[in-house]
Amino acid sequence: MQEEAIQFLKSLVEAPSPSGFEQPVQRIIRERMKGYADEVKTDVHGNVIGIKNPEGKPRVMLAGHCDEIGFMVKYVDKNGFIFFTPIGGIDAHIVPGQRVHIHTKRGPVLGVVGKKPIHVMEQEERRKVVKIHEQWIDIGVRDKKEAEKMVSIGDPITFSTKLERLQGELAASRGLDDKAGSFVICEVLRSLAGKSFKAAVFATSTVQEEIGLRGARTAAYGINPDIGIAIDVGVATDFPGMDKRREGEINIGKGPVISRGANINPKVGELLIQTAQQENIPYQLSGESRATPTDANVIQLSRAGVATGLVSIPLRYLHTPVEVFSLKDLENTVKLLTFFILRLNDEINLIP
Repeated sequence: MQEEAIQFLKSLVEAPSPSGFEQPVQRIIRERMKGYADEVKTDVHGNVIGIKNPEGKPRVMLAGHCDEIGFMVKYVDKNGFIFFTPIGGIDAHIVPGQRVHIHTKRGPVLGVVGKKPIHVMEQEERRKVVKIHEQWIDIGVRDKKEAEKMVSIGDPITFSTKLERLQGELAASRGLDDKAGSFVICEVLRSLAGKSFKAAVFATSTVQEEIGLRGARTAAYGINPDIGIAIDVGVATDFPGMDKRREGEINIGKGPVISRGANINPKVGELLIQTAQQENIPYQLSGESRATPTDANVIQLSRAGVATGLVSIPLRYLHTPVEVFSLKDLENTVKLLTFFILRLNDEINLIP
């Protein structure tokens, strides 16, 4: 992947965007899209939509959500310790001992999630997972009055980790779920620049996926696409403790994951597979026996129904501050979707 694209990805994942507070990352996405889309607009819900060839057929919606999991300031006690509530699916195991940023009107405030030292814990306490509402953030103030000069009830909070390279093509960051998807849709627009194609493309960075697929629901209604493809991350199973009998075999670095199942239109799914095979793009398959917990779920059910697909980037350690992924998988996902769009024409039959 080119260094310029990596820097764009870095800017995305390091911008704070818990569900309901996506404005910083939305600004980055809008600026990126402006160079490659015929029109860029933001709807009332906050979805950013880059439109290319708007009069074309079929109408294709690419959806990658830009919101990440996080927290919100809920209560400040008399000593200035901040109690918080989760935004999205947070694993309480991993929160104690983390550095966090509280995003205030005056800028980010650094804090740490405090914890009783192991030296003074009873044996039973050591085995206990501390509930989120029992954990607190220490920002280094003396009392409630001093804390409230800096933070407000309702301020969003994120882990403070950034994107860092591991070995080879692997990297780690918070927020890859699913800023990786927003990255892909922007890069597909860039890849289509200067090319001739029949489809109308609506590259949509959706909001509030982590709290109920909310942005994709309203965006799909407004766009009214013929085809909708969600680009999300998928649970990799190539690390200790994963049961491939239940989750399937998904490996980082072996290409994007194409889903098959009830949430997927058979014609769209098969065309994605054919595209990967004919363009020599590595890919993996995932069987999804029910509605997926992705934007594909609500896009499929919009209006009278949408022919839906789901393409995922393999990800280790989902919903942690150290999500691990392959830059090569991201690059191949962009290639797959670009060639998919180039193959579409107004005569495509989407009826199963």
